[in-house]
Amino acid sequence: MIATKLPKVGTTIFSVMSQLALQHKAVNLGQGFPDFEPPQGLRDALTRAMNEGRNQYAPMHGTPALREQIVLKTGRLYGRKLDVDTDITVTSGATEAIFAAIASTVRAGEEVIVFDPAYDCYEPAIELQGARAVHIPLTLPAFAIDWQRVRDAVTPKTRMIMINSPHNPSGAVLSAADLDELAAIVRDTGIVVLSDEVYEHIVYDGAQHESVLRHPELAERSIVVSSFGKTYHCTGWKVGYAVAPKALSAEFRKVHQYLTFCTFHPAQAAFAEFMASTPQHYLELPAFYQAKRDRFRALLQPSRFKLLDVPGGYFQLVDYSAIRDEDDLAFSRWLVEHGGVAAIPLTPFYECAPGTRLLRLCFAKSDATMEAAAERLCRL
Repeated sequence: MIATKLPKVGTTIFSVMSQLALQHKAVNLGQGFPDFEPPQGLRDALTRAMNEGRNQYAPMHGTPALREQIVLKTGRLYGRKLDVDTDITVTSGATEAIFAAIASTVRAGEEVIVFDPAYDCYEPAIELQGARAVHIPLTLPAFAIDWQRVRDAVTPKTRMIMINSPHNPSGAVLSAADLDELAAIVRDTGIVVLSDEVYEHIVYDGAQHESVLRHPELAERSIVVSSFGKTYHCTGWKVGYAVAPKALSAEFRKVHQYLTFCTFHPAQAAFAEFMASTPQHYLELPAFYQAKRDRFRALLQPSRFKLLDVPGGYFQLVDYSAIRDEDDLAFSRWLVEHGGVAAIPLTPFYECAPGTRLLRLCFAKSDATMEAAAERLCRL
């Protein structure tokens, strides 16, 4: 018998709900992927890259052209000047970047502070290092960080604090004041900040994404993770990147080079070309998804679901307590079987679930998909 290194890990809730959606022919608003295609210009660039021979290994830390575009974007948006050679590593998706960031900095016996509900890939990566995740629940209903609880949780063993903004699953966003609080906590310590910013371009109502890269003090001790898949509607390409100062990047790359070594070369060439020719794409993303958010909320208005606010990201949390009084795992199964819609319960994102009656619905969907789902949800 093999003794498992991850006794708490089974099949992810995303796979479970997607399988149930197929089984029951339900509209799938569970797993967070668009059901529309990436920009045509990006797909054309990918084809060109393959036809032009970009089919062998890329440089370990990413193609020069793509890293140069990341430098330009980061300077334009966040005022942070990066070194193209030392500060950027292109990865095989944000999940790889998160794993490499944890594996390269966290040692056995150390602690990592995470905020619940926390994305499900965080804790397994921590546990595989022989470290411990320290869970702090976000305050409800705003899913905000209680910074005093963070101060109280810091010990000599604390090696990392992980933040996620815009937040998955709630859509909550951190403010500049939040980053100041975090900076005060980690100042004069050896704590590394890991900032998951994969929804960085999906912030609504004229708000500004407060990246860690905007905060000079935090940027000097942080690894910031971004996702091309979320930004360009191509989650299946699995391309992301990590930004960190030279010393942290050097450690990060030691893990990355033996985890995947390099990332899909044609996609890197395509992103570099498309970012250079169409920089307005990510600038227009907030308005693009805000229209979808507002459309989805309007469609659900006649339903018995209570809609929580959505400051960022492409998920809508709904309170179903007016429909059935049961836990979210049971209700999500009932919903896919009897309501014909697949959603994601929040319990798997918690160490100790608070017993809320909330589900996560993805609105990164076509109008037809949103309308079909809303029609079913409004019948409940």
